[in-house]
Amino acid sequence: MRVTADAKAVTRARILEVSQELFARLGFDAATTREIASAARIAAGTLFNYFPTKEAIAVALAAEAMDQAHGDFEAHRPGESLAEDLFALIAVELRHLKPFRPLLKAVLEAALGPTVQAGSSPETESIRLGHLAVAEGLIAQRYPNAVSSPVVMSLYWTLYTGVLAFWAGDSSPGQEDTLAVIDHYLKAFAGSLAGQE
Repeated sequence: MRVTADAKAVTRARILEVSQELFARLGFDAATTREIASAARIAAGTLFNYFPTKEAIAVALAAEAMDQAHGDFEAHRPGESLAEDLFALIAVELRHLKPFRPLLKAVLEAALGPTVQAGSSPETESIRLGHLAVAEGLIAQRYPNAVSSPVVMSLYWTLYTGVLAFWAGDSSPGQEDTLAVIDHYLKAFAGSLAGQE
């Protein structure tokens, strides 16, 4: 019997839903792929037809949250400067990623780290390219004459993933330390672009 695309989409959505619940209840490390498959009412081997690893599930959950964040950001673009625009973008992403904060270490290692190959999964590309597309658009609006070189965007991406890693372990009240780090690095980044005008 052939499984339709609609049936696959329903099964994939169910896997993500039960995974999110199990990760929240048991913790990422304690939840097993066998438990995820059982909760999704599929065979353990079938799970791997959808996601090759538990980390891939975490990446897919983060990618969905990031897509929602970008939609919210586009609807409410406030800032008066590039630093403010990028701060608002990252703040909206962190709000959407908050339920997945305990998974962020796995997401960073599986999808966003410097050794991860481009194109390793659609979800990885969705996170990376989605964020960079919005950031590059903001840079182009504020600094149309600035050189948008691969080095500039590589620096930006490195700083951004550093912020995510810092936030994942930030125990300050309301993650105030993360907000200070974001503010500092974005002012420095925007200042470096202003010097190119």
